[in-house]
Amino acid sequence: MSTALILFSTVAVAHFLALLSPGPDFVLVVKSAIRNDRSKAIGVAAGISTANALYIALCLIGVGTLLASSVPLMIFLKIIGGLFLMFLAIQALRAKRSAYAELSVENDQTQYGNASFIKEFMTGFMSGILNPKNLLFYLSLFTVVLTNDVGLLFKIALGVWMTLVVFLWDAAIIFMLSANKARSRFAKAAYYIDKLTGAILGIVGFTIVKSALTR
Repeated sequence: MSTALILFSTVAVAHFLALLSPGPDFVLVVKSAIRNDRSKAIGVAAGISTANALYIALCLIGVGTLLASSVPLMIFLKIIGGLFLMFLAIQALRAKRSAYAELSVENDQTQYGNASFIKEFMTGFMSGILNPKNLLFYLSLFTVVLTNDVGLLFKIALGVWMTLVVFLWDAAIIFMLSANKARSRFAKAAYYIDKLTGAILGIVGFTIVKSALTR
């Protein structure tokens, strides 16, 4: 096995294992999949993967190191990101039960609120880009395995691969949860699931803001 293939496999496996660890992005994907149809919910996956692609690109060209070394910037991103998650949490917790009444398999064209692909895309993108852990993860991963000997084409291929994996993983979750059988099971519990995911986002957001302010 060539050195390049070993290196690629090492990064790919480490990246995928990190995806398996649930975080705010995962909660948003589940939340969107349950209350929107696939054509809208897939926007969240596209937004999250786009944010990841941006951070991957910044790390590969060296800008990520400069960003990560700026303590004020990292604190700023944490605060804004935490507040954004808290905003999403408040929206979910304030939603009335009647808003979920028409969420069913029989009427899969009905979505909660005024959801659209663009709105879901921006929600996913903001969640991904305002999470400094994404930047730090890619920076630490690339610092460990990528050296100056690694060519530009290899880095580009690696970046494209990881971006696709992020999108396909989130899209797979959306397709599974929005399938008729799964949707019929979740429809009655959608109100409570949305409240639970909202509470989780709120707690995560508050924790992030608190950690940033108490540094």
